[in-house]
Amino acid sequence: MPPRHGPEARDSVPGVLHPVGKLPAGVYWRRRLLLLAAVLVVLGGASWLAVTLIVGRGGADGASAATGLRPVPALERVVPSFPAIATPTPPVLPAATPTAAAAPAPSPVAGGPCTDDMIGLELRAPATAAVGSKPTFELVVANVSAVPCVRALDKGLQEIQLFDLSGNRVWGSNDCFPEQSSDARTLAPGEAVSLPLVWGGLTSEPTCTAPRVIPAPGNYLVRGRLDTKSSPDVPITLS
Repeated sequence: MPPRHGPEARDSVPGVLHPVGKLPAGVYWRRRLLLLAAVLVVLGGASWLAVTLIVGRGGADGASAATGLRPVPALERVVPSFPAIATPTPPVLPAATPTAAAAPAPSPVAGGPCTDDMIGLELRAPATAAVGSKPTFELVVANVSAVPCVRALDKGLQEIQLFDLSGNRVWGSNDCFPEQSSDARTLAPGEAVSLPLVWGGLTSEPTCTAPRVIPAPGNYLVRGRLDTKSSPDVPITLS
């Protein structure tokens, strides 16, 4: 039977396997292979998408089911539970070292030397004095302890000084005519000794080389000293 041409010939099995047309057979085979590859790619992509959707939905359903086992209260979503809050640990401080108690001051010894804390020193001066006059000052030493003690009252250890209100030194009893003596006295508890001293009424300085003049009228301060013990200042007005 002679071969048939036309549409029926191209749709038959021999026509598919042995394409016949104006172009070479290789061209038709390449077209069929490209078409088949495209179909396979579309089918593979569709299959992968379907599997991904199924697996994703199953995972989401499982997560929802797991979450649904214990619903989280609204308050817990806002305020964390107490165990979740980190509590700062207080620093460990070194143990305090006990301070040794201060040793008590030794008690005064009867017949021993009178220290500065065992005596009181007071300066007595007139409230006013005329300019150029010779007022008398008194240095009063008293034993304020409970036991008798010995204190040196040497004239070289006694001093009276005059200051203006700006703190400038105006006169000192040991500047120009210092005296020397040895006078160690035992003072009974509460006993006071008065040591008088007369001021000549003129200024002086420690070397006694500056001219000595009469200080100007005004207000001044007088201070007494017995060795290392000083008295409070006493006001005096020169008029």
